[in-house]
Amino acid sequence: MVSLITLGDPRTLTGGYLYHQRMAALAPRFEATVRFVSVPVAPFPLPVAAGPWVLWQVARQRPDVVLLDSIAAGYVGPWLPARRFRTPVAAILHQPPGGIDHRRIRTATQAVLDRWAYRSASRLLAASAALAEDLRAAGLPPERLRVVPPGRDVAAAPTRPPGDLRLGRRTALLSVGNWVARKGLLDLLEAVSRLPDGAVTLHLVGDPDADPGYAAHVRARLAGPDLAGRVVVHGSVSVAQVAALYAAADAFALASSREPYGTVYGEAMATGLPVVGYAAGNLPHLARDGVEGLVVPLGDVAALTGALRRIVEDEALRDRLGGAAARRATTVPTWEETAALLFGELRAVAATAPDPSGGRER
Repeated sequence: MVSLITLGDPRTLTGGYLYHQRMAALAPRFEATVRFVSVPVAPFPLPVAAGPWVLWQVARQRPDVVLLDSIAAGYVGPWLPARRFRTPVAAILHQPPGGIDHRRIRTATQAVLDRWAYRSASRLLAASAALAEDLRAAGLPPERLRVVPPGRDVAAAPTRPPGDLRLGRRTALLSVGNWVARKGLLDLLEAVSRLPDGAVTLHLVGDPDADPGYAAHVRARLAGPDLAGRVVVHGSVSVAQVAALYAAADAFALASSREPYGTVYGEAMATGLPVVGYAAGNLPHLARDGVEGLVVPLGDVAALTGALRRIVEDEALRDRLGGAAARRATTVPTWEETAALLFGELRAVAATAPDPSGGRER
């Protein structure tokens, strides 16, 4: 039995939350159960005050292992050393200490709290090799680090095909990501605007309200005459609908500046789509420039524009990259294989619990 401590609604449709939902759904296949305990959402650092209540909820579940989601770890970190139950703890990290979407003071303060939490964890499960490298560089103990990447398969069955996504243009380009600054939507929109009008119809999938301030800039840019009729905003959609959009698109692009894993890149590649993006975060670990996609220098909008132009104008290149992407994706685990890795690690952690009969381990 795993008690997974997260922040807010576990049903949220974003990367880390979707990862945990998949693990919870697959848990019975590995003779396991995942139960969520949520830290209430409130302005930072107020959720820290909820730490004792959260740990009380965990104790009531009587788990074999506690799994800390990195988005919530710092809020319970100060209370973990004094917890009354002796259940061993592991952490699942989708971001480095301090998070990735905050301002400097918040990041520095949260990093202290996160590190405090990770001192109580006997396993630190990183969502990617790139993130594991960052964690080692940040001083987290390498002997406790393991990489458990997300699965490549989007959904068991997509919804019905969404129809022709090109809408009269040469290429249907899909981008999946919430509207936050690090996803690079403004750069991607600028690159699309520099292409001929008949080149690309861009489809945006993701929560447009994740960061209202940034979203205002995105909406203002979408209203520009140079993008009129060239961008379709889908908003948040189901996993099955995302799978259908992957299947109907010609290529995938995400101009993210910092992506600890980039689940959507792996999903797109598994669907046979060439990927276009910045050489940042985990993308260089997933796709090689000119082999499975086109990877350009971070922040170089001209290079991003050029990459999209090549994808549009050279159908043979697009097909070659897409085929290579699909083959490369087979080296990434499926969600079931990810679950096998995760629950294997958690069983090892649970085995370190003190034996109630007096032995050292059970």
